[in-house]
Amino acid sequence: MASHPELAEEGAIQIVIIKTTGDKILSQPLADIGGKGLFTKEIDEALINGDIDIAVHSMKDVPTYLPEQTVLPCNLPREDVRDAFISLTASSLAGLPAGSTVGTASLRRKSQILHRFPTLNVQENFRGNVQTRLKKLNEKVVEATLLALAGLKRLDMTENVTSILSLDEMLPAVAQGAIGIACRTNDDKMANYIASLNHEETRLAVACERSFLLTLDGSCRTPIAGYASKDEDGNCIFKGLVASPDGTRVLETSRKGPYASQDMIDMGKDAGQELLSRAGPGFFGI
Repeated sequence: MASHPELAEEGAIQIVIIKTTGDKILSQPLADIGGKGLFTKEIDEALINGDIDIAVHSMKDVPTYLPEQTVLPCNLPREDVRDAFISLTASSLAGLPAGSTVGTASLRRKSQILHRFPTLNVQENFRGNVQTRLKKLNEKVVEATLLALAGLKRLDMTENVTSILSLDEMLPAVAQGAIGIACRTNDDKMANYIASLNHEETRLAVACERSFLLTLDGSCRTPIAGYASKDEDGNCIFKGLVASPDGTRVLETSRKGPYASQDMIDMGKDAGQELLSRAGPGFFGI
């Protein structure tokens, strides 16, 4: 609205809230009900059908293959990518007694937790919105949980954070903290509108991380983490990780190169290929 005065007129913009399969089915692990695309499918369909003109996604939920007839040229400035530790009884993962139960719906978090703290139990299908998960914590279903700090900040719920995990303790999910905006491929008008919102540094980082994920063919059954950032010299630093679901094996790699589109896509791909070859067949247990 600030960049395009005509959008500030009354009725120019309508917000349509769409509940997706991933929002509705909370009783099963995501991988069991179809994995990737569960938080985007209905929104993509509405976009393709012309029911909406732009689609706003959490980039962490967007599959590496976009649906035909759609393009995602815009990323908003990235929020904090780190994970938050939330507990009523301990100040950190290290402070949890052996045998404590940590709730998470993320294999990425589960494998990294168990790699460092094999005596903890991880309850895998700990799903639902933030309020639901905090309720389970209060009801002592689990002793602790991890949530993306970005989501808690956007919901203005950071008062629940016990501590923030460093990137060395918990590498984030690919594109964590990034919002993407999609439109139809042939819709120049909408592409022009959302271009004024694009934050290029974020867009390039997300492209680097998604290139890594695509190379590994990541799914909800595969613990993968990746993060691209700009260092003080303006270079791209990429860190990537794959793990066995039980956390017994964690393979890490990193890359450094120019903060430029093709260089960063190549870095992500190269890092993914390295970890694939190091992991070998059967690594992910599927």
